[in-house]
Amino acid sequence: MENIISVIVITYNQERTIGRTLDSILNQRCHLPLEIIIGEDASIDNTRKICETYAERFPKMVKLMEKAPNKGIVDNYFDCLLTCKGKFIADCAGDDYWTDPEKLEKEVYILEREPDVTLVHTAWQYLDEQTGETLSAPPTLFPAPRTDGKKMLEAIITQVEQPVIHLCTSLYRTSTILEAYREDTHLFRDKSFQCEDLQVAFTMALRGKIAYLPDITLSYTIGDTSASNRNSPQKQFKFVLGATNLSHYLCEKHQLRNENINRYFQRRVFALFMHAFRAHDKQLRELTKQYERKWEVPPTLSIRLSGFITSNTITWPTFLLLRKAFVWCKQKCRH
Repeated sequence: MENIISVIVITYNQERTIGRTLDSILNQRCHLPLEIIIGEDASIDNTRKICETYAERFPKMVKLMEKAPNKGIVDNYFDCLLTCKGKFIADCAGDDYWTDPEKLEKEVYILEREPDVTLVHTAWQYLDEQTGETLSAPPTLFPAPRTDGKKMLEAIITQVEQPVIHLCTSLYRTSTILEAYREDTHLFRDKSFQCEDLQVAFTMALRGKIAYLPDITLSYTIGDTSASNRNSPQKQFKFVLGATNLSHYLCEKHQLRNENINRYFQRRVFALFMHAFRAHDKQLRELTKQYERKWEVPPTLSIRLSGFITSNTITWPTFLLLRKAFVWCKQKCRH
């Protein structure tokens, strides 16, 4: 490993925003040199051409991964990670951008002086892509400057909407993540898990202290269709199932289970039933039942009720019609 910082940029069909992302990285003022590893995942717009332009302008700094068939987020991210040469790794998604030009300098200052800290993360804000408005993110669950990472594990595996550690604000140690990767490659390469950030955050918390800076360093885009923000219930089902199965894998491996974790799995099973219900997809309903058993989820009233509604050909379409009527009425009332 070299004494540099590697920045991973994962991008797909983001021709409108990828230049902004790369500029925010290039504008960093840091005493360590940077390399930017771009994983462009078979975009069908001009994203790759824009990335090629940056690679030509900054040949010693920007590396564009070879063109390949659509890999998906998991393989794309960890292929980039294994390409990194730096002692430290950061990442920024192709539709987000860093707002603080000293982000990396502040973070590497801590990592260079505190060997027991495995990852540094910061505050962040939402950016509504439709309106251009910035919105405050909810307060972090762990605002202390330093936290024993093991105290964060339960919160990380039960996160749903707000990440406990937003990886695009983070800088973490390459040696730590590579050691974990070698020990359990499946954790990082199972495509069915549908995400790449949770396992990184969990791993770094498991293996050391987590440092937090209250400075806002990232604008996180909302109002677009990112990996976890998809419109079709089938895609939402697939994402929720994968992320929840990842949490279950980590719970089993590290023997983490309590009432709070049980409630998390109950909420996720109910969410899966609702996605299957909206999709009117019997196969998704059966998958939900299968994983309800696999995860050993104590059934709640809402789970039983959703299971009943989707159990026959009369109640399911009837309640779908009622839901559509309810949504229509809500929209009319707003206008």
